[in-house]
Amino acid sequence: MNSLNTKTYIFSAGTRLAIHNLKALAWAQKLPYSLRILLENVLRNEDGRSVNINHIQAFQTWLETASNPVDIPYSPARVLMQDFTGVPAMVDFAAMREAIKRGGKKPESLQPQVPVDLVIDHSVVVDHFGGEDSLNKNINLEFERNLERYNFLKWGQEAFENFRVVPPGMGICHQVNLEYLAEVVRTTHQNGENWAIPDTVIGTDSHTTMINGLGVLGWGVGGIEAEATSLGQSISLMLPDVVGVKITGAINEGVTATDIVLTITQMLREKGVVEKFVEFFGPGLDHLSLADRATISNMAPEYGATCGYFPIDQETIAYLKLTNRSPVLIDRIETYAKATGLWREDSEIVYTDTLELDLSSVFSSVAGPSRPQDKIPLNQVENVVSALLPRVKSSPVKNTEYSLKDGAVVIAAITSCTNTSNPAVMIGAGILAKKAAEKGLSVKPWVKTSFAPGSQVVTEYLNKAGLTDSLEELGFNLVGYGCTTCIGNSGPLNPEIAKAVQESSLDVAAVLSGNRNFEGRVHSQAKFSFLASPALVVAYALVGTTIINFDKDPLGISTDGSPVYLSEIWPTNSEIQKLLTKTLNQSMFKEKYAEIENGNGQWKQLSSKKSTLYPWDKESSYIQLPPYFENFSKEIDQPKDITKAKLLLLLGDSVTTDHISPAGNIAENSAAGDFLISCGVSVSNFNSYGSRRGNHQVMMRGTFANIRLQNRLTPNVLGGYALTEGGKPEYVYNVAVRNKEEGTSLIVIAGKEYGTGSSRDWAAKGTALLGIKAVIAESFERIHRSNLVGMGVLPLTFSGTSTQDDLNLTGQEKFSISGVADLKTPGEELTLEVLYLDGKMKKVPVLCRLDTELDLEYYRHGGVLPYVLRQRLS
Repeated sequence: MNSLNTKTYIFSAGTRLAIHNLKALAWAQKLPYSLRILLENVLRNEDGRSVNINHIQAFQTWLETASNPVDIPYSPARVLMQDFTGVPAMVDFAAMREAIKRGGKKPESLQPQVPVDLVIDHSVVVDHFGGEDSLNKNINLEFERNLERYNFLKWGQEAFENFRVVPPGMGICHQVNLEYLAEVVRTTHQNGENWAIPDTVIGTDSHTTMINGLGVLGWGVGGIEAEATSLGQSISLMLPDVVGVKITGAINEGVTATDIVLTITQMLREKGVVEKFVEFFGPGLDHLSLADRATISNMAPEYGATCGYFPIDQETIAYLKLTNRSPVLIDRIETYAKATGLWREDSEIVYTDTLELDLSSVFSSVAGPSRPQDKIPLNQVENVVSALLPRVKSSPVKNTEYSLKDGAVVIAAITSCTNTSNPAVMIGAGILAKKAAEKGLSVKPWVKTSFAPGSQVVTEYLNKAGLTDSLEELGFNLVGYGCTTCIGNSGPLNPEIAKAVQESSLDVAAVLSGNRNFEGRVHSQAKFSFLASPALVVAYALVGTTIINFDKDPLGISTDGSPVYLSEIWPTNSEIQKLLTKTLNQSMFKEKYAEIENGNGQWKQLSSKKSTLYPWDKESSYIQLPPYFENFSKEIDQPKDITKAKLLLLLGDSVTTDHISPAGNIAENSAAGDFLISCGVSVSNFNSYGSRRGNHQVMMRGTFANIRLQNRLTPNVLGGYALTEGGKPEYVYNVAVRNKEEGTSLIVIAGKEYGTGSSRDWAAKGTALLGIKAVIAESFERIHRSNLVGMGVLPLTFSGTSTQDDLNLTGQEKFSISGVADLKTPGEELTLEVLYLDGKMKKVPVLCRLDTELDLEYYRHGGVLPYVLRQRLS
C-alpha cells in the first residue's frame, strides 16, 4: 500500500530504484533521523493489516509529544551474529527442523527469511602471548578446542540458505560489519520492482550498535529475538524516546576518542537513557572522524541506550571510499540519502530531550574499576585504587626477584572492536610504544600483554607505519583477530603470578582498551578492571601498577639514567595524523577482505556432510539437541497464575548477564565442571561456557554460576549457591533441579538494572530451564527483559517505591502471583503475595513487563520459538 503517496523513484548508476520519499511528508523532516528510518520501514511494509495507517500516524503523534508508547512492527534488513550466540541459534534452528519433521512438514522449509551473517570471533583465547609465534599457537588451540563447533557451523552454512559464515581469524563481527558487511543503503526486489532501502540490522551481540556510526540503524537483541527475526517475524517496537546530544567544539591536544566515549558514557548513564535512542547532532560532528563516531556508537550498551545514531553525511562517504566500497554503492547511498531526507543537514529536529557536550571539555581518563560508566580522571586513578585497598599487601613471586603488590597490573590488553576499529588511537599506541622502546623502557615482567585487533587491516597499517616492531618489543605481539580479553578470553596468568595472587589474596588489576569491565569478567583473579585507550594500556604495562599518578610519577628510567614521563612520549595529534595519511589506504581493505569468506587453511580443511537434519551425537559435550520442543503440542497451554513458588535467588543491583550466565572459564569445582568430568572431559579441555553454548546440559549448570555472584540468601558464600530445604548452601543448579522435580515453581528477586551487559540468550534460556517462572526486579535492562519474554519467563517490576527490602525475605517464604492467567493487555498490574513462615501474608503490586501485544503473544505460547514453530506447523 501507499497511503501517503510517498512512493517514487530515483536513478542511480543507470538503474531505476523505487523508494519511499520522506521529503514528501513535511512533518517527517522534524523527526530524528533514526525515527525517519523506522518510518520508511513502516511505509514500505504497509499492507493494511499487520502494518497499517495507525502505525504511520504514530510518528505524527510522537512529534506532538516527543514521546509515544505505540507499538510498530519493524522488519530489519539483516541479522548479525557472533559464534557464541550463533551456535545456540543454529542449534535451535536444527531442533526446530526436527520438530517440524515430527509435525509432518518438510524440515527444509525452515530457512532464514532475511540475510544472516555469522562472524566467528569469540572463541580465540590468549593462551600464548609475548612471542612471534603467539598467533599461530593460539589459532591451533582454537581449532583444536572448537573443531566440533566449527564443523557444526560449516554444516549450517551448507544446510541453510541466506546464511553466511565469516571464518575465524578474519576479525571481530562489529569491525567487520563496519569495514565490509554494511551497505548503508541496500537494494531489494519486492513486488516486481527493485527498491533502494536503508540498511538496518539487529545483532546477537549488544555492541551491534557500533554500526550506527556509519549511519546504519542497528542494535543488539537477544539471540532468541534474532532467531525469530531471521525466520521472518517482525519486531514489535515501542516508538522510543530520542535523546539528542549536541556536539560542539573540537578535541584538545592529547585527547583520544576513548576519552570522548568514556565522557559520553558517564554523562548519558547519569541522564538515564535506558530503552531510548540517542542521536548525535551539531557542528562538532565535523570534528569527529567516522572511526570516532563508531567508537561512540559502539559503547551505547554501556551508556544504556538502544543505539547511538549518527546521520549519513560526507564523512560517511569518505569512509566508504577508504574501505573499498564500490562506486555503484557509494553513488546509491548519496543519491538515496539526499533524496529521502536521510542526509545530515542543519534543521529543526524534535527530540524528547537534549544534552550538549563541548569536545574541548574532554580530558584524559579511564573507567573502572568494575563499571564502564565510572569515569576517573587519569590523575585520580591512584587515589581511587588506594581508597579500595585497606592496606597494600605484597607477595614474593616464586622463581623471580620481584614481589607482586595490591594494585598491580597483571593484564594489559590492546583489544576490542571499540578501539581497534579506530586507526588514530591504534597509531597513537604504536607511536607511544616506539618512543618508550627508544628510551629503553620495558614492560614489567608480571604483566600479561596482548594485542588482538578487530581486523587484519589494523596489522597492515601498523606494519606500514613501522610501529609493529616497537609494540612487539614491549610484548604486545599479535595473539589473534578476535574479542579475546574484552569478553573474558584473557587466558591464564603465568602460574607463578596466579599463585602469588591467590595465596596472598592480592587485589590486582587488568587494563584493556575494551568496552566491558564488570567484576569477574576480564579475569577471575583480576578484582579491578579499567577501560583505557590503547596508548594508556601500553603506559600501564610499562609501570605495572594502577597506584601511579602519570602527572608526577615517571614511567621508568631511560638508558641515560633520566626519568621518563608520560607527557614526554605521548603522541601529538599532528604525529598521529601524519602517519595516518601516509599509511592508511583503500588497497589495504581491498586486499584483506578479498577472501574473507574462505578463511585460513584449517577452516578450508573442515569437512561437513551436507544434510537437511543435523546428525546429533549423544556423546558430544559441545552440541546437543535441546529440550525446548519435547512433548510439543500444536495447541497453546494457556499461562496460569504462579502459586506456592520458592525464592531461588535474592540479588542486588546491577546484576549482569555475566553474573547470570558467565562466558569465561568453567571452574573444576562447579556443577558444570562436575558434569564435564562425568562425561570424561579433562579439566584442561573444559574450554569456556561461551564455547559450550550448544550444550544445554553444561549451560543449565552454568546458570547463576559466576564466582562473583552474591545471593543475599547465602550471605556467607560468594558464587552460584542457593539454599536447600534444610537451609544449607548448595549449587544453584542442584537446588533448582530438585524443586523442578518436585513440581515447585521458582522465582528470582533482584534490584535495579537487572540483566545489564551482553545480549546473552543463555541468561534467559538457563533461567527458563531451571524452572524459574518469574523474575521480579526494580528495573530491567532492555535486551534481557526481551530475552526472558522470549523464553516464556515472566518479567515483573515493583510498582511505585516498593523494593525487595520492604519484604524482609529469608528464603523460607512461599510466593504467588495472581492475575497472570487473565492477562489481556501489555503492562498490567498484578499482585505478588508473600506467605511468611509464621503464617502472615503481604500483598505487593507488581507491574507486568510484557510491554507489547507481541510480548503477550509470545508469553502465551511459552516463548518465541514455540510461537514460530506453531506458525510453521499450522
